[in-house]
Amino acid sequence: MTKEEILQATESFVKDELTGAESGHDWWHTNRVRKLALTIGAQEGANLFVVELGALLHDIADSKFHDGDETKGPARAKIFLQSFRVDNQTTDHVINIIENISFRKSLEDGPGFKSLELDVIQDADRLDAIGAIGIARAFNYGGFKNRIFYDPDIPPATDLTVEEYKNSNSPTINHFYEKLLLLKDKMNTAAGRKMAKQRHEFMETFLEQFNKEWNGEA
Repeated sequence: MTKEEILQATESFVKDELTGAESGHDWWHTNRVRKLALTIGAQEGANLFVVELGALLHDIADSKFHDGDETKGPARAKIFLQSFRVDNQTTDHVINIIENISFRKSLEDGPGFKSLELDVIQDADRLDAIGAIGIARAFNYGGFKNRIFYDPDIPPATDLTVEEYKNSNSPTINHFYEKLLLLKDKMNTAAGRKMAKQRHEFMETFLEQFNKEWNGEA
């Protein structure tokens, strides 16, 4: 198969796999990440075939929706790639991207796996978690998990461990301070940092307005 045929088959596979998924982690999230990753990857000189494959498959079985099982996504992606006889080097690279893209990996000690293509896709995934889309996704997921959106008596946690992050049930507003507002300074690429700045500022404006309205000031 040609690279284009593999990408088309991957798109169809991901659409089928994510049918009915929570809308913050559905096909449209994946497609936004793909478009962002290709934009960033082109500017950064990355391997765009690996970037597009990795972006398409990065959330194929998010552990949040599979009882915390972090092996399911990489395993599912590997079976798919091998079924289309994608070369071993590309397959291994994509699997490493899926295994290392999540925010919780940044809470662990040690450098882990690194590549330009991982940096690019991780930036794209983080960009989709901030700004207007990020705000919408945060509240959608909070509602999906039946969490309150704010409680001033529950302060945001700082210096979360991996387990604390995975098991957190804090209000949605806390998630901005525990993760989303931290992402701007965790971007890997120059292109990603430039794109993150405006989205970060939009979240700050939203939170300022939210606090004013909560306190009856606006």
